[in-house]
Amino acid sequence: MTIKALIFDFDGLILDTETAMFRSWEEIFIEYGITVSPVEWASLLGSSTDPAEAYEIIEKHIGEPVDRQSIRTRRIQRELEFLKSEEVMPGVLDLIAEAKERNLRLGVASSSDRKWVLGHLTRLGLHTNFESIRCADDVSNTKPSPDLYLAVLRDMGLQAHQAIAFEDSLHGVEAVKRAGIFCVAVPNTVTRHLPMPKADLTVNSLSEMELEEYIKRAQREPQ
Repeated sequence: MTIKALIFDFDGLILDTETAMFRSWEEIFIEYGITVSPVEWASLLGSSTDPAEAYEIIEKHIGEPVDRQSIRTRRIQRELEFLKSEEVMPGVLDLIAEAKERNLRLGVASSSDRKWVLGHLTRLGLHTNFESIRCADDVSNTKPSPDLYLAVLRDMGLQAHQAIAFEDSLHGVEAVKRAGIFCVAVPNTVTRHLPMPKADLTVNSLSEMELEEYIKRAQREPQ
C-alpha cells in the first residue's frame, strides 16, 4: 500500500476558526443568559459553520423562535474580527512542504461553503497547494457523511487506502472512517473536550510528527 495523498479538513485544522466561532457564539449566549459547556459545544462541530443546534439552544431557553438571520449576520461579523489575529495552525505549513517534496497530492474536504474556505486559503496564500477542494456546495450531505472525502478521492482518481486524512472534530472523524481512509485526529482547543475513539491516530498538533511517521502508521494499520 502506497500513500499518494493527504486530505485536510479546513476549520479548526488549517485555520483555528472554531475558537473564533465559539467566542462569537458565547457572546450571543451570554446575552440570553445561557451557558453552554465545552463538551456540548464541541459535539456540535464539524457538519456546518452555522450549526442549527446553536439557535435551537437559544429558542429552547426562551421558549420562542429567534431571528436567526439577524443573529447570524451579527455573529459572523464578530467571528471575522476574531479571525484577523489567527495564523495557520502549527505544523500545517511544514506538512504541506514535506508532502510536496515527496510529490504527494493535497486536498481539502470541508463542510463549510466554498466562498469561506477559498477566501481564507487565498488570504493565507495556501490555495494553490491543493489539487482538490471540496466544500458544502459540492455535495448533498456534509460530515459525518463521507461524501466530501469521497469527492476528493474521485477528483484525484485514488482509492481510500492511498490517502491520509486529518480531522479535528467527531463529525469529521466519522466522515473519514466512513470513507475508508486512515484518519489522524488533531483536536484543537475547542474539540479536545471530546474523545475521538474512531480515529486511527490522535496527536496534539500536526507538528507532533513528521510526514514519514504519519505514512508509516497509515501503511502499518489496515482500514
